[in-house]
Amino acid sequence: MRFARVREGWVRVEGGQGLLLDDAPWRGGRETGATAELSDLLAPVEPTKIICVGRNYRAHAEEMGAEVPAEPLLFLKPPSSLLGQGGTIEPPAVSQRVDYEGEIGVVIGRRGRNIPERQAREHIFGLTCANDVTARDIQRADVQFTRGKGFDTFCPVGPWIETDAPSLDDLELITRVDAEVRQRGRTSQMIFGIEHLVAYISAVMTLEPGDLILTGTPEGVAPLQPGQRVEVEVVGIGTLCNVMGERTVA
Repeated sequence: MRFARVREGWVRVEGGQGLLLDDAPWRGGRETGATAELSDLLAPVEPTKIICVGRNYRAHAEEMGAEVPAEPLLFLKPPSSLLGQGGTIEPPAVSQRVDYEGEIGVVIGRRGRNIPERQAREHIFGLTCANDVTARDIQRADVQFTRGKGFDTFCPVGPWIETDAPSLDDLELITRVDAEVRQRGRTSQMIFGIEHLVAYISAVMTLEPGDLILTGTPEGVAPLQPGQRVEVEVVGIGTLCNVMGERTVA
């Protein structure tokens, strides 16, 4: 099933329309009988935290001139960075280079701490498409990731959550800029698979229902220019579309 979020609330997507729920689907939201248009989709998550994984594809680590990590490299994005389908990425005046990073997003459905890897799927509600937008010049200047990846609008997510996803082991991810393919990767190419990431992260922090994990980006990251359209497709899940806005004036 597919679940999305609109101005009126949470919906189950069926036949091009939204069937309104009385709560978030991972909290057991039930259909109210009302419907809602799917023309103004919000980010389909309400995370207490957004946990991201760096350098989880070997070729991406190489293109960044960085070592492949021996353990998952974790960092956080604030929930205030979320952006929905069709929203505009707002490049800050303090940055001269804002990159796209297409990723597969994992939405947690069940609370867990110290989750065994063999039980990780029981804690996954569904999958979605995400873009770990990054002010690359700020990231490099700061060394750590918080500021360069934490600006408002720097975490587009959507268009919905798919709960009946294909196998986690070989999902295909494609990023396009103005219809040109820039990134193409598969979960089979990840250094650390999705189930391992859920288990590893839960040994550090309790995962709450609605939390979001961004699982890393393949090679091919590059700057976005104002007016460019970036699409992140997870085959079998959906396609997230956003536009790069004009740089703000300081």
